[in-house]
Amino acid sequence: MLPELSEGLDVSIRTAGLLITFGAIVLCVGSPVTAWLTSRIERRALLTATLAVLALTNIASAFAPDYVSLLVIRLVMLAVGVIYTPQAAGTAAMIVPVERRGSTIAYIFLGWSLAAAVGLPLITFVASRHGWQAAYAGIGALGLLSSLLLLWRLPGGLHAAPVDLKTWVDVGRNRMIILLLSITASQTAGQFTVFTFMGPLLRKLTGAGPDAIGFLFALYGVFGFGGILIATRIVDTWGAYKTSILFNALVAAGIAGWALSAGVYPVMTLAVCVWGLGFAAVNSMQQVRLVAAAPPLASASVSLNTSVLYVGQAIGSFVGGLFYEREFLRGLGFVAAAFVALGLLLVVMSKPGRTA
Repeated sequence: MLPELSEGLDVSIRTAGLLITFGAIVLCVGSPVTAWLTSRIERRALLTATLAVLALTNIASAFAPDYVSLLVIRLVMLAVGVIYTPQAAGTAAMIVPVERRGSTIAYIFLGWSLAAAVGLPLITFVASRHGWQAAYAGIGALGLLSSLLLLWRLPGGLHAAPVDLKTWVDVGRNRMIILLLSITASQTAGQFTVFTFMGPLLRKLTGAGPDAIGFLFALYGVFGFGGILIATRIVDTWGAYKTSILFNALVAAGIAGWALSAGVYPVMTLAVCVWGLGFAAVNSMQQVRLVAAAPPLASASVSLNTSVLYVGQAIGSFVGGLFYEREFLRGLGFVAAAFVALGLLLVVMSKPGRTA
């Protein structure tokens, strides 16, 4: 929605992109704090309330009169919304046998892929024809439905291990956890350097219109859905390390393809399909590996991974914004590829047994 937000709020594309950057900073700071503050709250009540707040603040966003108001609403929304992703993964791990934990956490992230496959092209379609306000209202309505479904279907009486100061000290002393968090930061920074501005980049580099951009987002999501399905099938037999190398390599290949083919829509589309195969699976494997690295610390380490993920988003969207504003559109892809290549190198270094 960046072009529609830029025009409707009378701000530049880069300023509209700062909605992501500032939001990511809130998510980064809020994830470990909320993990600590909410660790003793029953999971169904916590997750249902979180989704309800997300829904209501998205609806409020549809009525924001100006950029500052929208930014404030977004920051409030994400200060609460930061709870959801890590606690959803942690809750999933509670309700299945240990031997199915890896595939179940990976399965949770099918939602990311479905959001990309259905949500991104749908938002592109709605915003380009009916305005960004209609898109926000639609997201809010779906959020309310999701909250009700969660209240109905998630078992009650689920409690996570309490998070205290000693937990954070133990996380900081675990070198494998720190290495895994570094992978998350580098991978996410690389992807969001491009992803934040993917629509405007396609428009400027190839002349693509809203429908062509929406089609590419749909392919990205469909291939992401396929990638996460493959990950759920192979992770329990391959192991999370080998599975993680595979999907990190796919992301690296896809972003390198984007950088090398910038300006040629068909080849860029093919590169995005390869990238899409890895994007959701990479993050789900990070969650699986963090849980396996230190199960008693999982609630804290997974929430910290979410925090670091948004550090990466903030870095990527900020760097991408600088390059976009200065019209270094082709160079932007190579910067993204460098971040992702570093992430892949760190994955190789994180082989179990190599780091204590």
